[in-house]
Amino acid sequence: MGEPPYGRIRLIEMVVESVRVHMLSSQHVVILKESERDRYLPIWIGPSEANAIAMRLQGLTAERPLTHDLIVSMLGALNSSVSRVVVTNVTDGTFHARLYLELADGSETEIDSRTSDAIAVAVRTGSTIYVDERVLDEAGVEPDQVEPGDESDEKLAVFREFINSLDVDLGGGEKGPPSEEQES
Repeated sequence: MGEPPYGRIRLIEMVVESVRVHMLSSQHVVILKESERDRYLPIWIGPSEANAIAMRLQGLTAERPLTHDLIVSMLGALNSSVSRVVVTNVTDGTFHARLYLELADGSETEIDSRTSDAIAVAVRTGSTIYVDERVLDEAGVEPDQVEPGDESDEKLAVFREFINSLDVDLGGGEKGPPSEEQES
């Protein structure tokens, strides 16, 4: 059987680095970090999803189950589980994801999901989060690979400015990529 029409898909393992709030706009972002190197993927998300992810990262649980907790409980009751989450593509700034479920009969199925919901479920189940390498190539930021004057330099400067404007870290994660001042 031949290669897929657009070439082989390579998935990169990611971890949730942090969930942050932009103080001036009150917008929320989850920052995924590549497991093997310093490449980041910032994804704008809604406040409810940001709270759901951040609570779990901090080890907190709501008094009553949140929607993502309910999903995980339902899967457990059906003797099914989440095997992995994959951020599949980005279109006009909107990220798309798939939840891969292992069903009670041993088969696997995939379900379309908002990326923020998929991440919220993944942090509850301990499932691995992957990102299609093409998404990282398009929307990811890699601080160490930027040469002065490179077109990525502007993208990195915007990312650094954005990270520096995020005064609140909801997830208790590490700080984002170091700024130029912190690197010296």
